Amino acid sequence: MMLEMRIETMAKPFHLKDVKVLGGPFKHAMELNRDYLLQLEPDRLLARFREYAGLEAKAPQYEGWEAMSLSGHTLGHYLSACAMLYASLDDHRFKTRVDYIVDELSECQEAHGDGYVSGIPNAKEVFQQVSEGKIESKGFDLNGLWAPLYTIHKSFAGLRDSLHLVGNTKALNIAIKLADWLDSIFSKLDEEQMQEVMECEFGGINEVLVDLYADTGNEKYLYLAQRFWHKQILDPLSEQEDSLSGRHANTQIPKIIGLAREYELTNDMKRKETAEFFWEQVVDHHSYVTGGHSFEEYFGASDQLNDRLGPHTTETCNTYNMLKLTKHLFEWNRSTKAADYYERALFNHILASQDPLEGGVTYFLSLDMGGYKDYNHKFDHFTCCVGTGMENHASYGNSIYFHNGDQLYVNQYIPSALNWSDKGVKVIQETEYPEENDIHIRVQCTKPEKFTMNIRYPYWAEQGILIKINDERYETNSQPGSFIEIERVWDNNDRVEIKIPMTLRLERMPDNPKRVAIMYGPLVLAGELGPLGDPEATDFLYTPVLIPEGKSLSGWIQPVQEKTNTFRTVQAGYPRDIELYPFYRMHDKMYSVYWDLFTQEEWEKRQKDYLHARKQMNILEKATIDYVQPGEMQPERDHHFDGDNTRVGALQSRNSRTAYGGGWFSFDLKVDHQEEMMLVITHAKELQRRETEFDIFINDNHLTVQPTEGFHETSRFYNVNYVIPPKFYKDSSRITVKFQAHPRGRVRRVFGLRMVNKNVYTNIKR
Repeated sequence: MMLEMRIETMAKPFHLKDVKVLGGPFKHAMELNRDYLLQLEPDRLLARFREYAGLEAKAPQYEGWEAMSLSGHTLGHYLSACAMLYASLDDHRFKTRVDYIVDELSECQEAHGDGYVSGIPNAKEVFQQVSEGKIESKGFDLNGLWAPLYTIHKSFAGLRDSLHLVGNTKALNIAIKLADWLDSIFSKLDEEQMQEVMECEFGGINEVLVDLYADTGNEKYLYLAQRFWHKQILDPLSEQEDSLSGRHANTQIPKIIGLAREYELTNDMKRKETAEFFWEQVVDHHSYVTGGHSFEEYFGASDQLNDRLGPHTTETCNTYNMLKLTKHLFEWNRSTKAADYYERALFNHILASQDPLEGGVTYFLSLDMGGYKDYNHKFDHFTCCVGTGMENHASYGNSIYFHNGDQLYVNQYIPSALNWSDKGVKVIQETEYPEENDIHIRVQCTKPEKFTMNIRYPYWAEQGILIKINDERYETNSQPGSFIEIERVWDNNDRVEIKIPMTLRLERMPDNPKRVAIMYGPLVLAGELGPLGDPEATDFLYTPVLIPEGKSLSGWIQPVQEKTNTFRTVQAGYPRDIELYPFYRMHDKMYSVYWDLFTQEEWEKRQKDYLHARKQMNILEKATIDYVQPGEMQPERDHHFDGDNTRVGALQSRNSRTAYGGGWFSFDLKVDHQEEMMLVITHAKELQRRETEFDIFINDNHLTVQPTEGFHETSRFYNVNYVIPPKFYKDSSRITVKFQAHPRGRVRRVFGLRMVNKNVYTNIKR
């Protein structure tokens, strides 16, 4: 049975099979994704599922995260993506794959015999410990396992999508048995123990459990979903308090999606209001111009983004989840603000995150001033963003159109065909948008049909919108940020022509109006700085500053002839002008999205200090062989973090790690044994008790050399340098750096750790 929602929504989605993407960059992205998913081998994704069920694997497992304790998470994403592509493309190769994987999971579940099925190593043993109240939970580890509930959530989601999009009922039976097993674990825990479990990332386990309640009507699953109310995060948000600063961003969004789904099935207003408040805070106070958010995976303080630009801004998973949440909110409220945000994030982050040639995807979509797109390897990495990337580029049809009774909403301008079967109507949208600003919509019907077509009038349309119906102008008093309602009896082949002139504008950092991004209509324009590998691209002045000297925007940014949506600064870039074009088209190039604005007088006053700081940072980056950001999940895992009596902290939205009372922590860093190595440690200018009572070890060798002071990154953070004796890394490619607190001391907080080439680094002039 399928339960109806307890709430009355203002807009309802169409089934993915009813919307076909016809062309343009989104169709290209889907085809690249289609080819990639068909290249993947299901048996390799299933390898650990079979192994841990006592069955012989049919193929070796993949590497990357699939060789770690998060193994199995990719299979859930893959199931969802295959189901989405089957619905989107009507390609039966994907149905065959879904059915095969579901059959394999069923065999594995039967082999376990208790409803459990997963590819996580030692998970049954760990969950047995949890059920007995033996819980050791950290930010990303539950009893030594990397976020096992996160991985199980992905399996549930894949099974749900196999049911809803492919019609595989066996997937529902597997999900029921798995949920019953999960309930047997958590039914033994009291509230305090549940909160302890939730200290570890648990994905959107509440979302998939309430979805299972909707699919079965069994309230046991709803009750279990509702137990995943993480008080530390959700209590402040439910009181309309932005408590996100310092929180791991993508750990929180799936919880909120779960609340949204719970609201829809229970009409619990607390959950609705919490989800809406969270969305407003993230969109209005934590997001960059692309619609993405987070710096090195974490939220900072509200409206404090200026100092949070770098190669690890805007994790792609976060935006994937924000779009899922946005879709819920649009269904509730029919909000053009939600639809506008969806467009911003879809065009400027999701579409921009895919390699347009090979189909790989970014983990972080760098907003560094002088950054580049670093794509995960499609067959080696299998990070979270590879998994969500599979879904991103399989589901573009899910938010183009919505309906409610006689209302049709045209939310996104993407070439597509809608089959509105309830009305016997087909809607064909033909457009080269966003490369052009003309959209043509044709209505096909066997008999005249009365309905209202609601056309989104974007917030950015500063020069208005022109609508014609069958070549006759349609007058409207609507304003940007609204829907234009066209109510009529539609005949076969009626045509709607929409023209939305795009204009240039600046969007400023909330905490620094002198740092700007350049927009053209809905599009973020990135400035091309040069090809990857260009020696000049590492020059400290490779990212120009802008000195427009009071000119209007059109006076110093002008179109480039015969290049669509391409512009060039005119006598405004220092030391040179730059070419700008849509960020989603930027590939295999160094670029910048944000730019610093100066007047000539300001530049003359600040030029020396500004360039000196840029030069210092640039040379340090050039000298860096390896870098780890302490206190952040993925960088620490990538560098084999270990430790005891250690904790994470933050200052000015920058994470750190310390140890105390004899505690310690360590990381593995790459070295070049043919060069002189120097360890560069970033600390903060602050008084700390017993701050020097710790030792540093290199591969268990006590580092006794005296440090020298490095350059000051900001007024708050500075570096210290340790020259490493060559004997500590002779013939090595990697060393272990360990910080050991004295029995009654502590390690001074470490905000950054670099292994650098000493000879390059010491060229910095202080």
